[in-house]
Amino acid sequence: MFTNILGERIFFSNGNGSLKAGQQNVVFLHGAGMDHTVFVMPSRYFARHNLNVYAFDLPCHGRSKGKRCESIDDFTDWLASAMQELGILDAALVGHSMGSLIALNFAARHPDKTRALALLGTSTPMPVSESLLTAAEESDHSAIDMANSWSHSHFGKLGGNEVPGVCMSMSGQRLLEKAPGSTFFSDLKACNEYREGESIAKSVSSETLVIIGNQDKMTSPTNALKVAQNIPNSRVCRLENCGHSMLSEKPNAVLDALISIV
Repeated sequence: MFTNILGERIFFSNGNGSLKAGQQNVVFLHGAGMDHTVFVMPSRYFARHNLNVYAFDLPCHGRSKGKRCESIDDFTDWLASAMQELGILDAALVGHSMGSLIALNFAARHPDKTRALALLGTSTPMPVSESLLTAAEESDHSAIDMANSWSHSHFGKLGGNEVPGVCMSMSGQRLLEKAPGSTFFSDLKACNEYREGESIAKSVSSETLVIIGNQDKMTSPTNALKVAQNIPNSRVCRLENCGHSMLSEKPNAVLDALISIV
């Protein structure tokens, strides 16, 4: 559904549920160049279990218009405005990849508005390879090819996953190909330049779940563990035989983990 945030047309999915006063809220934040569709399964589940679901297309992503956010701080400020304008007093925040940095940053800045926190495929810092950054800046399709390949474990290939041929479905590739202009590069740059995550994590007071794919080639499992260690009230869910695109490779396991905290 569409709404206006800071005077711009913004889309979010409510999981086809109803937004009702008195229900708890959950906010989903997608990764670089993606949109709300990566959270279709958990969005629909929580909407059908009486939560208010807000799975945003971040500004300049998916169906949303608006000014492009150039940094994680910009995204965090935008999220604070969106929650205020939509009347979301507090919420469980679920962020994947870049979205996990936004959620982490928000939780540290706005503890009173963060009921719980789930970080999927996270890392602080979140370095991006020079080859990927350069290709994305030049709008070279090899950037999309690299991201799609590195986002999946070899178990995600045909015959190696409970979701047959998940890597070959190319859903992530299609989303990146549809991303407006330099959005993918801008997102990657924002992740690469976010250096405050380690100290910020130590100030997060919300109950936190960190979900880690043990075959993640985009965000190091070792770094993800450090994020969890830096957050005082955190626990870890490890997904075996799973890469960065855990929402497509291990959708059932991810949902089971989210149910435990959202």
